[in-house]
Amino acid sequence: MNKSDLLQVVYGKLSEKIHTLEQLIADTRTANNETKSSMGDKYETSREMVQQEINKLQLQLNDSISARKSLGSINVSPHETIAAGSLVKTQRGLFFIAVPVGEIVFGNEKIFVLSPESPLASAMWGKKTGDSVLVNHTEHNIIQIR
Repeated sequence: MNKSDLLQVVYGKLSEKIHTLEQLIADTRTANNETKSSMGDKYETSREMVQQEINKLQLQLNDSISARKSLGSINVSPHETIAAGSLVKTQRGLFFIAVPVGEIVFGNEKIFVLSPESPLASAMWGKKTGDSVLVNHTEHNIIQIR
């Protein structure tokens, strides 16, 4: 499995998410501007709720843009110990330590793309093949690191 290709798939997923969030923000702003009314306080409350939704979407967008930028610093060369850019195989699955994307399918395999700050990635950090970690009462035996 080529980690450079995997990194491109993750980049694509983040780009899709960024595009979707940008579209949601634009659509929400348009809808907010088109709902002019003489309802007084109800109108202002509604506008504020829509603005809060836009703010939440904007935070998600900023996080996704930041995650996509951080992919440029991921080292895809083989690792002996787990660090950012490691592809880790355990008895529970494949984990790619990079950015918080979640589950993807790559080459007929499910891979969980995790942030280095996630509990599992933090527990695995610096471990070697043959080591084990316990996270949320679940043991992960490290079978292979790529």
